[in-house]
Amino acid sequence: LEFRRVLFRSGVWTWLQPGGESGVSNAGVIADDDGLTVVDTLMVREQWEPFAAAVAGLGRPVRRVVLTHAHIDHVGGTSAFPMASVLGSPQTSDLLDGAMPVDAYKSFMPAFAAGFDELAELGTRPVTHLVTDAAALTGRIEVLPASGHTAGDLMVLVPDADVCFAGDLCFFGVTPLAFQGDPAVWAEVVDAVGDLAEVIVPGHGPLGGEREVRDLGDYLRHCAAGSVPAGPWDAWIERDPRDTINIERARLLAEGRDEIPPAMLRALGY
Repeated sequence: LEFRRVLFRSGVWTWLQPGGESGVSNAGVIADDDGLTVVDTLMVREQWEPFAAAVAGLGRPVRRVVLTHAHIDHVGGTSAFPMASVLGSPQTSDLLDGAMPVDAYKSFMPAFAAGFDELAELGTRPVTHLVTDAAALTGRIEVLPASGHTAGDLMVLVPDADVCFAGDLCFFGVTPLAFQGDPAVWAEVVDAVGDLAEVIVPGHGPLGGEREVRDLGDYLRHCAAGSVPAGPWDAWIERDPRDTINIERARLLAEGRDEIPPAMLRALGY
């Protein structure tokens, strides 16, 4: 695990989990005048507990948690920050208010099955503040709604550090997953992400920048077109079954069907 400052300005840290495969995501922390803002909270106790301990070691109160979207690998640790407000999109709020599909999580991420049993009992905190428009959250932080990976993505921008926490709008070295997204729209959003900051913190994988963003956009455009040729993505992990899921999703949307792709349903055990 890695907990470090990024770039030249103090007060921005990333927590990067090695690998970036299903269930293994990144998080971050931003210091401001009144305390800390946490970006995403990881998934099961073995992940969020050491992250929360590292955040506590900074010696400042956590005032806010920003959730980049509702997928469990980003929101499972919200209870580790009980005194903070929780910010998310309306879509994230709706999903967190619903029942937790534990059996589907276990089928898709069996390595974390034991952790999901505990998480089902512990639950996640609800969103306390909805983010519907781009806004200055603090003197340092901007929140930027988007869509592509899901209909309710959020990015967190720290202009004075030239850092953008992109959540799962960016996967670097890891094949993206569009089972609830739109690969064509996502590609257009990714093109804009590269202009936001020099350092992009992805939801999965190592830190990146212009080249990684460009490769991701190209991959998504191929998925939207129906096939993925050889390219830099050949070195990415989790190509199977994600290529199939992403292409099926694009085809369904082209047919006017906003449905979960069959390959994803199989992966979830349905």
